[in-house]
Amino acid sequence: MTPALTRSHSGPPTAKAPARPDPSPPVRAAVRRRRRGRGPALFAVPALAWYGVFMLGPVVAMFVISFHDWASLISPHAFTGTDNYRRMFDDPVFWDAVHNTVIQLAVALPLMIPLAFMLGYYLQLKPPGHRTLRVLCFTPGLLSISAKAMIFVGMFAPEGGVNGMLESLGLGTATTPWLADPSTALATVIVVDVWGGIGYTAVLFAARLASVPEAMYEAAALDGAGHWRRMWQVAYPICKGFVGVATMLQFLWTLFSSAATVLMLTKGGPGTSSTTLSYLMYQRAFLQQDVGYSQAVGVFLFVVGLIGMVVIRRFLRQNH
Repeated sequence: MTPALTRSHSGPPTAKAPARPDPSPPVRAAVRRRRRGRGPALFAVPALAWYGVFMLGPVVAMFVISFHDWASLISPHAFTGTDNYRRMFDDPVFWDAVHNTVIQLAVALPLMIPLAFMLGYYLQLKPPGHRTLRVLCFTPGLLSISAKAMIFVGMFAPEGGVNGMLESLGLGTATTPWLADPSTALATVIVVDVWGGIGYTAVLFAARLASVPEAMYEAAALDGAGHWRRMWQVAYPICKGFVGVATMLQFLWTLFSSAATVLMLTKGGPGTSSTTLSYLMYQRAFLQQDVGYSQAVGVFLFVVGLIGMVVIRRFLRQNH
């Protein structure tokens, strides 16, 4: 077919251009969606830039430094390959730190999370004085690490509150220098971690449990369920995903951030009895001027943290 000819008033016939087909409604809708999506993406650029520079950048730097003989960040350095990792795996102090960290996680998390969940369930029942109780539970999270350390150094000192209480109960033979005894030094660190985490996490659990419909508790009560069954058979399944998130956060905090508690209370001693991986990383970097080795420990911690998060997510994910 040939284009239709039109005759103008002042010239020969000209060819009329074919009309451009109008895009179909689905195509127009897709174009509009793409245009609308560009605006929010632009707002995310500053956050992505911040994340790339201050989050991914240090992680990449940690991997790079772990392959260097690097005494400090301002000293000359040389590439040594996997030498820091060989030294780390051959170091008995490293394996003592691994052992202590495993004990710390294996004791602190199973104690902290169930107790915090039960306390959170009690708080959401709004017992008399529940507002004051919430403030008291949240108080450990408001104290600085140095303030908490001063409290517990006083409690666990040879003439401190714990030994004084034991003597008043006629248990003088059970007194010990808790922070200076290799058999109890790590236990004191774990006690401080659990004390500081239970109340704070319980307040978070109480806030999440407050969103559980009251009708579900009432239906369970009509079926003869007491508070124990309502807590674990009604509230826990609904909040299981949040329990998983709280467990991951406490796992990461204990794994990466317990160095400050160890530093304030025991400095990793006596010997290596309370040295954890996070404290070993600090010790090597700032006390022994061996940044390369410390970052090798950091890479090991990073891998352990990723594996732990996957395992926790696998077992505490929401089922519905």
